[in-house]
Amino acid sequence: MQFFHTPNIDFVSRRRTAYFISIALLIVGFVSLIVRGGPNYGIDFKGGTSIAVRFEGPVTTSELREALSSVEIGNSEISKFGTKNEYVIYIEQQKEVSASEMVDNVEAALTNELAVSYEVLQEETVGPKIGAELRTAMILACLFALGLILIYISIRFELVFAVGAIIALFHDVLIILGIFSLLNFELSLKEIAAFLTIIGYSLNDTIVVYDRIRENLKVMRSEELPVLVNKSINQVLSRTVITSLTTFVVVLILFIAGGEVIKGFAFAMLVGVLVGTYSSIFVASPVVLEWQSRHGGKRQLRMVKKKK
Repeated sequence: MQFFHTPNIDFVSRRRTAYFISIALLIVGFVSLIVRGGPNYGIDFKGGTSIAVRFEGPVTTSELREALSSVEIGNSEISKFGTKNEYVIYIEQQKEVSASEMVDNVEAALTNELAVSYEVLQEETVGPKIGAELRTAMILACLFALGLILIYISIRFELVFAVGAIIALFHDVLIILGIFSLLNFELSLKEIAAFLTIIGYSLNDTIVVYDRIRENLKVMRSEELPVLVNKSINQVLSRTVITSLTTFVVVLILFIAGGEVIKGFAFAMLVGVLVGTYSSIFVASPVVLEWQSRHGGKRQLRMVKKKK
């Protein structure tokens, strides 16, 4: 199936504009993270207690906040999930009060202040120390994955391709993290799972483009490197668009109908599909082009392949 029959889009000549867009997005994201004091970590990373509650009748978020204001439970966050009468209440861990006491206080407030019956679906507590350990493990997992990718692509292609892929992956993750900060989305283990999925998805797109560049290096010997890279991207463009579009539609449905609990994961995947497709075209391949144009040209790439 071909989405584009004979595309001939000059991506290479537009790479400077793409660099500007990427740098602007990265700067905005970094500024947002600095202003907010870092990502908006969820209970998995900052510690605390979450209580999932289902009410038998309609209840608004403001009514819940007013009910909880009658007891001392410290900072709390309330979000909907599932049906319209299901909520998750997040409470930050306090030194003076145990997790079980906070849960009892919340249940007492809901019982005394609201006229609607409710059922506690789930209670979950994460200590601050465990949250800090999870944050460290999250960073190490991402760095470990990127390190293995660097080794794999260096072996399958060569180092300059690996560097281009890693820059593109850092680009994707940092932009998504910045967008999460701008929109004040919570960062929990579900979102980290989405980040790692995005790394794999974006890498797959990048390797498809790299494979075509490597093939064309053997058959388009008379072409200049910018022309060769441009033709390679155009040749796989139909496959890239179809894959990204089908993935985007599925994740969009998940974002709309999946409920509050999975909304952060679905949103990260939505942005990741778009940014990953963009980076495989405008970041990963141009990095290879820029490096080879300055330090070796197309001939050096061909010589490496002949030795293999």
